[in-house]
Amino acid sequence: MTVALPSAEISSPWVLEETDGYQILRLRAPKTKDIGYIRRTIGEFFMPFFMRRNFQKSPLAKEQWGGVVWYAPSIFHAPFANFLKKNSRCKGYLIIRDIFPEWALDMGLMRKGLPYYFFDKIAKYQYSVADTIGVQTPGNASYFKRWTENPGRKIEVLQNWLDEPAQLSSSLRVDETNLAGRKIFVYAGNMGVAQGMDSILELAEKFLHRFDVGFIFVGRGSEAARLKNIVQQKALNNVLFFDEILPDEIPDLYSQCTAGIVALDPRHKTHNIPGKFLTYMQSGLPVLANINSGNDLAEVIRSERVGQVCESNNIDDLSRAATLLLDQLDKDVDISVRCYQLFEQEFSVDRAVSKIIDSLKD
Repeated sequence: MTVALPSAEISSPWVLEETDGYQILRLRAPKTKDIGYIRRTIGEFFMPFFMRRNFQKSPLAKEQWGGVVWYAPSIFHAPFANFLKKNSRCKGYLIIRDIFPEWALDMGLMRKGLPYYFFDKIAKYQYSVADTIGVQTPGNASYFKRWTENPGRKIEVLQNWLDEPAQLSSSLRVDETNLAGRKIFVYAGNMGVAQGMDSILELAEKFLHRFDVGFIFVGRGSEAARLKNIVQQKALNNVLFFDEILPDEIPDLYSQCTAGIVALDPRHKTHNIPGKFLTYMQSGLPVLANINSGNDLAEVIRSERVGQVCESNNIDDLSRAATLLLDQLDKDVDISVRCYQLFEQEFSVDRAVSKIIDSLKD
């Protein structure tokens, strides 16, 4: 198997590496991270064309592939994916984890103007290149109903997946902080507009009287600095913020915590099972979820009994859900086992790989 990916860090057109028996082909492309939105959009637009040009200079330029699999986000990969498909006369499988620009429209971050129609056209072209699209949940399949009307196209549910991480000792030690000895709600991941993190800080404020409960946030994002300022202004001494840590440190961090937080802005209309939910399940950590109404994730959490859910974005409802979860953890000794079992049944790498390969063979 070969993985091709864009890299703004390399100076040569391509770099070919081998890791655990897999080839990794890094192709020079414009920078798309930690820059402004306009520069990022320009960089992502030109990215696949840079990748194609530099791929043709690489030793793999004449390889024939049995199938092409690519991932969204980004919505801009299609020109390169289509080039590889046509050269090898093979099928393509698009894994969708973010229906953009629809979610930005739902949240009021974008209106139906020129930017929206530009991104929508790019996204629809990407869909047209795929033979099969794998979505996260059954609820998202309905969005692609018209797309499936063309012959040869197939939509299927492809659950997210997660490989076993290496076990590194976490640089964050809860017992060395002012939250030592408390039951810890932890959030590790991106803190951006899509997460709607303000509600979680409101929850922390509600729990100031609970000296047995604390909140830890780990990561970065466009909202991180603003959220830290709120904590300082409100003197939330039950909240700690930390910069992101290595992924392999996450399991040890979770072993020091009581429950994981899943947060999604209530304006979302698409269905989303965030990757952090998988990391919680993999670590046997029950979840407190504050998510958009009707999200398929709510049914997963309730039916599998791996946590508590709030779909109203009402702080009183969220507080009740958090209290219920804390009470449940005191009585339900099997909840961590159910988390592990759900991960193994639905979110393993082997399950995802088998499904993709079967689709490319059809």
